[in-house]
Amino acid sequence: MTNLGRLYSLFDDVQLPDNLPYTQVSSWELKFLYLLGRHHLTGEDRLVELGSGGGGSTYALAMGLHESPVFDEKTGRLHAYDFFRVGKGTFATEKFFDAGKAPEGDNSFLNEFRQRLEPFLPFLEIHAGDLWQTSDPDDRTPVEFLHIDIAKTARVFKCVSERFLTRLRPGSVVLHQDFAGPRLPWLHYSTGALLPYIEIAGPPIRSTLAFEVVKPIPEDVLTAISEDSFGYDRKLELISAVQERIDRDHTGGIPFKSVLELAKAYVAHYDGKHKQAWAIARPLTSDEYLSRTRADHFEQLKKAYEQDRRQAAGRSPMTRIKRLVRKAVRS
Repeated sequence: MTNLGRLYSLFDDVQLPDNLPYTQVSSWELKFLYLLGRHHLTGEDRLVELGSGGGGSTYALAMGLHESPVFDEKTGRLHAYDFFRVGKGTFATEKFFDAGKAPEGDNSFLNEFRQRLEPFLPFLEIHAGDLWQTSDPDDRTPVEFLHIDIAKTARVFKCVSERFLTRLRPGSVVLHQDFAGPRLPWLHYSTGALLPYIEIAGPPIRSTLAFEVVKPIPEDVLTAISEDSFGYDRKLELISAVQERIDRDHTGGIPFKSVLELAKAYVAHYDGKHKQAWAIARPLTSDEYLSRTRADHFEQLKKAYEQDRRQAAGRSPMTRIKRLVRKAVRS
């Protein structure tokens, strides 16, 4: 069993408050965050949560830290990063507001977040705004814990990789909360690149993959991740390497091999290879989980492929000749 894997056996012992702040994270993931804070993390290096949202995940982790026998609330700090507002590009829901809806003329739920986390404010540092603006490019402080629930775009993941992944050391713990998201393939192939230097805790906890750094990560690997310099074929190889290491999540509900196969289709899609993308995705339409939860993904990939076909047909010399013939006949 891995060092982090021992926490799986403690799930049944966790009792979280019924009035936990609203969160899009599952109860299993909240329990794991609590267990990390209670039984694993020390706070000697930076504890970072990227994408705190309404505060449910922050609360679970902070509660664990508060009950930890080794975490010192006077010196340890939990850093919470988020836009803390709704609107275009934030990927936040209005359910993060106490009323379930943004008040007139105000799109920020930062005050609600502070109120919900009030018991832990003495050791909580809140960073509100765009991550590129709220994170320090010169900060090289080692990161003990990194919860990534913010990398919804390649732009944001570049910031995460440049300013946080570079600060990981042996013993650092990383949680990828969106690992079940096929549209975010950078999470998957970057993890593939890190495999020689990390130890995966065990089956994903619902949509979260947890791992611990066990060897120093070479600078050239971190640079390749932050610059997204892997070629198309290499990205697929790296995702395949992850597929060899994980199968279903710990409840058996999410088939990660299929999810990661669909992520390969998005590698092709983002590279403009729409025919290849649909060729990868089409066989997956028969997967029960994906057909039920990712129908919009299939629609997007098929639409891009069909649009490419129409454009290619329009550029065909034979098609142009036929158009000229029809025009001549009409005239």
